[in-house]
Amino acid sequence: MKRDGEFQALAQVMDRLRGKDGCPWDKKQTFESLKTFLIEEVYEILEAIDEGSPEGLKEELGDLLMHIFFLAQISKERGNFDINDVARSAVTKMVNRHPHVFGGTRASTPEEVEVNWSELKRREKGKSKAISLLNDIPLHLPALLRAYRLTQRASRVGFDWECIADLFEKIEEELKEFKEALREGDKKRIGAEYGDLLFALANVGRFIKINPEEAVRKAISKFITRFQYMERVLAKRKKSLKEASLREMDQIWEEAKALEPLNSHNKATPQR
Repeated sequence: MKRDGEFQALAQVMDRLRGKDGCPWDKKQTFESLKTFLIEEVYEILEAIDEGSPEGLKEELGDLLMHIFFLAQISKERGNFDINDVARSAVTKMVNRHPHVFGGTRASTPEEVEVNWSELKRREKGKSKAISLLNDIPLHLPALLRAYRLTQRASRVGFDWECIADLFEKIEEELKEFKEALREGDKKRIGAEYGDLLFALANVGRFIKINPEEAVRKAISKFITRFQYMERVLAKRKKSLKEASLREMDQIWEEAKALEPLNSHNKATPQR
C-alpha cells in the first residue's frame, strides 16, 4: 500500500468511527475531552524513546497520529479544515521556515537557523517587533520546560549570564533566601523563594544545554526503579517497608544504585 493510501485508510477509519453507525465513545469526543489523552500519548512516546524500542516507538507514534486525525476529523465535521489542510499547512510552514534549504538564505550553523526560525515565526503570526519575544512560548508547557524555553529565548538577544559561575552565585543567593523564608515560616514567601530557586536551576540546565524537564523525568524514573528494587528485596526478606529500618532501606538503595549502568546519566535534549 502506498503512503497516501495508508493515510487515506486512517482518515476513512476516523470517518467511520465518528459516523452514524460508528463508535458511541468516539462520537462523543470533543477537542476538550481529547486534550488529556493527547498529552498522555506524547509522554508515552517519550517512554518508548527511553526504552529504545523501535516497535514500541512505532506503536506510540501511531497512537499520536490517530489523535491528530481524530482532531482533524472533528474540525472537518465543524466545517473548518480536514487532515489534508493540516498536511498542506505543515508543508508550507516547513518550506517557508527553511529558506536556507528551499530558498536563497544562508545559514551555516544551528544557531543561525534558530535565529532565522524565530524571526520567520514572528512574521508568520503577524507580530510586530513591539510584541514580547516571550509571547509564543506555550502557557501549558510543563513548568520546568517553560522556564528553560523562556530563558533560552531571552539569551538569544543577549540577556544572559556571562558564565556559569555567575549563575551558581545566583543559585546560592536564591538558596539562602529560601532558607531564610523557611526560618521565618512565611508560607507565601517560602513558595515564592522555592519557585525562584527552581527557576534558577532550570536556567542552569539551559546554560549547559540539558533540558531540565527531561532530566527530572529521568531522575523520577531512577527513583521508581530503585524504590521498586528495594520493595522486591524486602519482600524476599519477608519484610514490609514499614518494618524495615531507614538504615536497611538506605543499604538496599545503594545496592540498587550500584546495579545501574554507568552510562545512565541524563543527556541533553535539544529544543527548537
